[in-house]
Amino acid sequence: MSRSLTPLNRQQVPQTGTAGPRPTAPALTAPPLDYTYDGSFDGLMTVLFTIYDRKAPPNSIQPEGAVQGGLFTQPLLVETHEATAARVWDGLLRHMREEARTRLFHAFLSEQPDRELLIFRYADLAMRSAQDIAENYTDENVRRVAHLSQQMGREKHRMEAFVRFEKTSDELFHATIEPDFDVLPLIAPHFTKRYADQRWLIYDQRRHYGLYYDLHRTDIVQFESDTTTPRRSGVSATVLDEREPLFKVLWQTYFDHVNIPERKNMKLHRRHIPLRYWKYLSEKQPRETRFEPIRNKRPQP
Repeated sequence: MSRSLTPLNRQQVPQTGTAGPRPTAPALTAPPLDYTYDGSFDGLMTVLFTIYDRKAPPNSIQPEGAVQGGLFTQPLLVETHEATAARVWDGLLRHMREEARTRLFHAFLSEQPDRELLIFRYADLAMRSAQDIAENYTDENVRRVAHLSQQMGREKHRMEAFVRFEKTSDELFHATIEPDFDVLPLIAPHFTKRYADQRWLIYDQRRHYGLYYDLHRTDIVQFESDTTTPRRSGVSATVLDEREPLFKVLWQTYFDHVNIPERKNMKLHRRHIPLRYWKYLSEKQPRETRFEPIRNKRPQP
């Protein structure tokens, strides 16, 4: 399945003016069809074009390899066409604001089992409504898309805060994550801007692909087999920079000393840093040296 850092690898186009009547989607009068595609976002945009081109509403929209067809139905395989997908993506701005369109991309990255039909229903509703539907929370599809977008936003901010890099001997900073959702395309701009002076790789262990920045651009990287995938627990000490253990100890020491034991609140702590992230946080790993508090207080007279 192909991936992109931004929808269709295109720049966001400015939203056009709202002068003139809103275009209306054609009526879907043909018999319903089952659609299948390559699993990419631009592939899904191509499916949306095919639905209205054929005027055939979807019974289902499923990625290749996960198709569950009936005994007497043959799914229609839609080949991805980037130009067609870009036309659909840009055309959505004629029916919705850019923020609402971004929510559709977030819904796709959420990896929900029915995300394709959800995106179709949201887009179809927007194209048949005389007004913007982004705040129409009485509609179940609008509520679900907004909720998924909020979840993606929270996961994005957590990943931006919880990524911990390890430096290898060839000056590459490597980090392994395992987020609940496919957030790598969303966090790429943050890390590209913040760590523009160093090479880094952020690898999603669950989805077997990563982001690689080479001091010039950030690209998607994928590994051919699981035997080559980097894992935090599998990085040999000979691969890491010789100072990396010291960096880990320094970070743990800093974390220990800024902590205030008397104000410890583990319930609140777990709310802000869920347990599922702890295995990738340096400060949550077993201490190699015993913590000793700094004794810098003057003795009481």
